[in-house]
Amino acid sequence: MESKEGTGETDADSGLISDWAELTHECLLNILSRLTFEHRWTGPMFVCKPWLNACKDPSLNSVFDLETRFDSFFESTRWWTPEFERRIDAMLRSVISWSNGSLTEIFTRHCSDLSLNLVAQRCPNLQVLSIKSCPHATDASMAQIAYHCRNLKQLDISYCYEISHESLALIGRNCPNLKILKRNLMNWLDPSQHEGVVPPDYLNACPQDGDTEAAVIGKFMPQLVHLEIRFSKLSAKGLSSICEGCLKLEYLDLSGCANLTSRDILNATSNLKEVKEVKKPNFYIPRSVFHTERYGHWRLYDERFQTDVFRI
Repeated sequence: MESKEGTGETDADSGLISDWAELTHECLLNILSRLTFEHRWTGPMFVCKPWLNACKDPSLNSVFDLETRFDSFFESTRWWTPEFERRIDAMLRSVISWSNGSLTEIFTRHCSDLSLNLVAQRCPNLQVLSIKSCPHATDASMAQIAYHCRNLKQLDISYCYEISHESLALIGRNCPNLKILKRNLMNWLDPSQHEGVVPPDYLNACPQDGDTEAAVIGKFMPQLVHLEIRFSKLSAKGLSSICEGCLKLEYLDLSGCANLTSRDILNATSNLKEVKEVKKPNFYIPRSVFHTERYGHWRLYDERFQTDVFRI
């Protein structure tokens, strides 16, 4: 045991605790609660058994948030491998077990039905579910979510191509408090930004039933205030279905919706009295993708280029 410089006094003499493992459980919880989810998983959990046990406390596991971690890196091909998916599933299943039913928010990517089915079984108080880019999240697990997580307020199933309009209908019917829906697709107009990272077969599996999904949203989700459907293939008919059924919309993101004109958007959104922002599909279409003679309606758009690079 070391003495304090110049005094000869040891930590034991001064009453200080030199063994961090001896901190009380309550003290540990107070300390760990000040850390982010990511920081707890990359450090304190591996210090010693008492610290690991504290990290498993239900009070620290009401939120599962890996999105900030994903968002801080460029998309990687490794994320699309079965091994990586198993790791994410294992992490989520662990937190579900530790939460003892208190898990209310999930923000992640690349999980599968394996963990989502457990979410449905063990997380009745779930309010936020964000599962972007999950190629093995399907209608089967979403049906279970719809039946068992009825307090859902926010859902993000962007880039989840195995989830169809059937899941949207079930969620709408069974989750009356849903306020936020994000159903964005990858940029199919210029897929080069995804090539080399996203598997080609998945990139080519972009859902084609934009109007069907729009009809379901308009019919079963009347409480929506925030809706994102970037690069959806819906037409003016589909947009009208949404605007007629979701009269409480305040934010509507239509970026990349190539089948809509400015006139379509203006006509459909004219009855949205609460709307504060509508993001229109203002972007440049390369000549290599479309022939201007065939798609002359692009002249109706604002003459602005989309300067931000769409990232998943």
